[in-house]
Amino acid sequence: MASERREQCESLQSGDHANETNQKEQEQRSARIRIKNRRRYYLDRSPGYFSQDLELADPLLYDRCVRRFQSATEREEEGKKKGYSGVLESDLMRSEAKIAALNQPESATTTYRRGPNGEIYPEDPADAPQSKEEGLARWQEEMTQRFLNGADTDFDYVNIDENTDWDDRQLEEREAEEEWFATEEPEWVNGDSTGERSSSTVHGETGIQDY
Repeated sequence: MASERREQCESLQSGDHANETNQKEQEQRSARIRIKNRRRYYLDRSPGYFSQDLELADPLLYDRCVRRFQSATEREEEGKKKGYSGVLESDLMRSEAKIAALNQPESATTTYRRGPNGEIYPEDPADAPQSKEEGLARWQEEMTQRFLNGADTDFDYVNIDENTDWDDRQLEEREAEEEWFATEEPEWVNGDSTGERSSSTVHGETGIQDY
């Protein structure tokens, strides 16, 4: 008997521990989702985040998706905003990134190959965007995922992650509603499990409803 009680106690303790673990994992998952939602809400309200300063975050991606579609006038205007030192820094980082992509293609976001005279070309031009709009959309999507994953080392995420002002109330209400519908079981009035209503006759004082 003592042995059986001990086994029952151990079983209950194991079950309690598993429930606590599942609860903690659920809380951690909810926290991660909440943080990503706050970061996305911030980006939705801060279009200025996608400025030319982000070029240095991934010079090759910017070169392939944005810079290659710029006109000479647009490049000149961008150069004026950067200044001489800014242009020099961009050119230097882009060259270094291309060399790194050649030497370590497995870790590069874009791959390159050398031409017969030492030129550096994209390995597969078909992978490149085909229009200015497509390129800008791809670059913004990559920068969005980078921001959501917390990879922008120059950004102070604490002001977003721990600030309830960046909670998207409409999104939370929609997710809560979807979760409620997903867990709510339909209740059929006067029906069976097939959802079909059973026919019934409404009776009045004479036995049949009087009209």
